[in-house]
Amino acid sequence: MVASRCRNVLLTGAMVVGIGLGAAQAVVAAPLVLATTGMVGDTVERLGDECIDVEVLMGPGVDPHLFQASASDVRAFQQAELIVYNGFGLEGQLDNVLTRVGERRPTLALAEAAAAEGPLERIQGTGGYAVDPHLWMDAGLWAQGVAPLAGMLTDIAPGCAEAINDRADTLHEQLQALDEWIRARIASIPEAQRALLTAHDAFRYYGRAYGIEVEGIQGISTSAEASVADIQATADLIAERGIPAIFVETTINPRTVEAVLAAARERSAEVSIGGSIYGDALGEPGTLADSLIGMLIHNTAAITGALGGTMAPLPPVLAPWRGSLDAQPARGD
Repeated sequence: MVASRCRNVLLTGAMVVGIGLGAAQAVVAAPLVLATTGMVGDTVERLGDECIDVEVLMGPGVDPHLFQASASDVRAFQQAELIVYNGFGLEGQLDNVLTRVGERRPTLALAEAAAAEGPLERIQGTGGYAVDPHLWMDAGLWAQGVAPLAGMLTDIAPGCAEAINDRADTLHEQLQALDEWIRARIASIPEAQRALLTAHDAFRYYGRAYGIEVEGIQGISTSAEASVADIQATADLIAERGIPAIFVETTINPRTVEAVLAAARERSAEVSIGGSIYGDALGEPGTLADSLIGMLIHNTAAITGALGGTMAPLPPVLAPWRGSLDAQPARGD
């Protein structure tokens, strides 16, 4: 089942007026682009806008590591003129489908395109992953995928090439500004408390880019439960460092985090849940986190507030997200 669908129609016909025939308008459907995750789909939509029709397979709260395609999803793959996915194994059980469909349809692994010239987080012996697939957590690195994506979109919508490239320039500028804003906010957290503890290991790129230690109770994938040893080791870290908060991810059952809280409190540690943050999926429509940029702003605001940092206004180029950030409830509300 398709999780969300953005229906945009490109009107390419002209009014044709004939004597006694009235007027008619030809309407041609925009080319269909199928995106796997919300982060990928949001990036596609920001470039394509009215020039394309975007389908996103995995909506808010859907864990891509565990997603299984339905028959209707497979049909959507077959109908799309372009398929854009994350890559590096994030889509897990969809890999075989993507390989087969990619033999007959244009495809783009957006994270792999973004990382073509960037450093990767390589992993050994963690859920079968060779590379950490969560590249969107580094706004500056993700920005490197904008130009390759724009090129693929102009191939299927050549009449919109100028508009797509203009929007690509804007999105690249926004991601670079966001990158700088996040770095400054994380740097405002006292060094001893600059540790991000989450349910699973989705934030390595965020930690590397923005100078915060990251510890996931689970590994890269969510297909296996955290062990008792994992829980105890995280509780030890909280107690030793005096880390004030641990975070719940929206796509993961919070029981693992709750077990860590209980174990930390047994060690007399003063720790609380710092709020919900977004790892593998965007937020619900109408929330700050319903876009890739908004998700990273939400996460950074939650992390900064819970760990003792200071907030600052968003830069002018990120003005579209200012109102939503200001409307977010403060921690503890």
